[in-house]
Amino acid sequence: MKIALMDSGIGLLAATAAVRRLRPDADLVLSLDPDGMPWGPRTPEDLTGRALAVAEAAAAHRPDALIVGCNTATVHALTALRSRLEPAVPVIGTVPAIKPAAAGGGPVAIWATPATTGSVYQRGLIEDFAGGVRVTEVPCPGLAEAVEHADEAAVAAAVAAAAELTPDDVTTVVLGCTHYELVAERIRAALQRPGAPALVLHGSAGAVAAQALRRIGSRPDPAAEAGGSLTVLLSGREGALPAPALTYAEGRLLSAVSPVR
Repeated sequence: MKIALMDSGIGLLAATAAVRRLRPDADLVLSLDPDGMPWGPRTPEDLTGRALAVAEAAAAHRPDALIVGCNTATVHALTALRSRLEPAVPVIGTVPAIKPAAAGGGPVAIWATPATTGSVYQRGLIEDFAGGVRVTEVPCPGLAEAVEHADEAAVAAAVAAAAELTPDDVTTVVLGCTHYELVAERIRAALQRPGAPALVLHGSAGAVAAQALRRIGSRPDPAAEAGGSLTVLLSGREGALPAPALTYAEGRLLSAVSPVR
């Protein structure tokens, strides 16, 4: 079994680690775009072009499925990616976990990039899945970039700024950018109020990994013998995980996977 994941940068690490935990025997192909990152400021057309190139680089390795490990790319490029690659390669997008978060009753905060916050896409998800629940959209300028570069001071500053915009009575937070899942516990620590019930954080990595297995007719097998291989593509060129990836537990988990020779 071979699962590919794509993103402009290391935001795909959370979903990749989730796949690894569900199927430690799977071969992994990670397709990143260091030449074109960040994707967020690009026009939808330009972003779609970059995403298609990154996806095709991954598809050349004949994966059984491709996970789009980026909320922004899912919003703008998922239709084009599926049109180009399916049915040969199932393409699984990443959607903020608003539905399960709202099921808890709220109040809910959605931490997302400034481009996603207030977008028609995110507002549509709120209308569809969070009716009757008080939802606060919280823009997090600079947080994804700080996580991407493992800039601890910048991460701390961005998390603190977003925490100031989050109502004190929020009980559930949606991590609406895949990068944020890499610093989930720092976000929790910034938001947890003394004496309040434990804050619930909702990311997308686990659900996306499980959906990829369902799409190819496979099942989770966490007890499978660890094996598989890791291929890293950097704007189409074979390479290694970017150094900042090893700052995070998810990256260190993948560093133990044998690279393709």
